[in-house]
Amino acid sequence: MSDVIMNNSSSNSEDFVLLEVEGRVGCITLNRAKALNALSLDMVRRLTKALLEFRDNPQVLAVLVRGRGKEEPFGHFCAGGDIRFFHQAALADDESLANFFTEEYALNHLIHTYSKPYIAFMDGVVMGGGMGISQGASVRIVTDRTQMAMPETHIGLFPDVGGGYFLSRCPGHIGEYLGLTGQKINGHQAILAGLADGFIEAQRLPLIWKTLLSTPFETSESVERWLQSQFTKFDSAQFPEKAAIDKCFALTSPLEISLALEQENSSWSHQTLANLKKASPLMVHVVLAQIRKARKMGLADDLRMERDMVHHCFHLRTKSETVEGIRALAIDKDHQPQWAHANLSDVQQDEWPLFFQSPWTAETHPLRHLS
Repeated sequence: MSDVIMNNSSSNSEDFVLLEVEGRVGCITLNRAKALNALSLDMVRRLTKALLEFRDNPQVLAVLVRGRGKEEPFGHFCAGGDIRFFHQAALADDESLANFFTEEYALNHLIHTYSKPYIAFMDGVVMGGGMGISQGASVRIVTDRTQMAMPETHIGLFPDVGGGYFLSRCPGHIGEYLGLTGQKINGHQAILAGLADGFIEAQRLPLIWKTLLSTPFETSESVERWLQSQFTKFDSAQFPEKAAIDKCFALTSPLEISLALEQENSSWSHQTLANLKKASPLMVHVVLAQIRKARKMGLADDLRMERDMVHHCFHLRTKSETVEGIRALAIDKDHQPQWAHANLSDVQQDEWPLFFQSPWTAETHPLRHLS
């Protein structure tokens, strides 16, 4: 019998995050399909509370997480954080914006360090905050509908939610490529980039989910083993254009990378350069430094660094690059962001390092408890 975890009072966060325990698994369904299951602060809090409850429930051997579609049980996993809320809260100087990032990053850490299998069904769009609640999963499943990206430089932000940590651990320099350009990849490419573990066709997901709920598993390991036995095998290949990516994105500075892309003179390099030119020149510099720094960091230190960075995204300048990027994409929708700099070459060497200065001491940092 299904044990649905609900409070008597209904609120948006409860409608947007559906929870149940059935058989030996705890189930989380993001249920905000109209917003591509984008995360609000209430949703982050509900996810955190659910994971702590599932962790302490001996009936639960593993946790499953999916995004629901408008009509179907599976849809877009999660398109990220609620950027309209970011814009509104930043302009109103609302402290819930700071709380959102602190609590979201703590949730990301909880998932990466979770003591039970946490299984993410990364169907459809998986971007930004959706990567934050899936990259720490013990089993990361992609489908033929997966569209994965960290497109934050296009809104004057950076790949947060642990993006420095997981992008820096992609093979070669794929992480720099994805983080700087915001390039979208499919399910197979996600596996080749080390950002997913297995492929299951989207049409098979409802039956897989049902079987997980109805099978009398005896151990956590048996849940994972059964799921891995359902993966569709495919001929592993090299990530597309990997040699060119490693050649160009290994270079020291964004300017050198853009010049190398011009010299490549291929359809791939032209498209990559076009993506790079849409991004905030300042944030391209910041992100290259972020990924390079994170390569030598553990997860907790990376999340603390990203919490410092996101503070500066909204507070460093009189005009926030992030607020402007969100305005152009989601508020006015004119797709003409007025970035602080017109070109990569206009960014001064003393500008981007400011993002890495912490406004807190080690004792007062909002994520000081992460280990």
